[in-house]
Amino acid sequence: RKAHFKTVIALNLKNNENLFTGICEGKIIEERRGEKGFGYDPVFVPNGYDRTFAEMEMKEKAEISHRGKAFKALIDYLSK
Repeated sequence: RKAHFKTVIALNLKNNENLFTGICEGKIIEERRGEKGFGYDPVFVPNGYDRTFAEMEMKEKAEISHRGKAFKALIDYLSK
């Protein structure tokens, strides 16, 4: 079963709205694997990986997750 998760962060500065989006594509597996994370982490395997989010270290997950991607886009924008 295919799945994707999406995060959108809205920032409004001086009446200028900006949206920062992160998407993580993957699949849902039937058996739960891993002890880390929460929610769907034990059943979600991102594309290109053979481990669930719950089997990954937080740093690795943050680099590829929808939330991590959205926050990276926000940080890049604010760093300009």
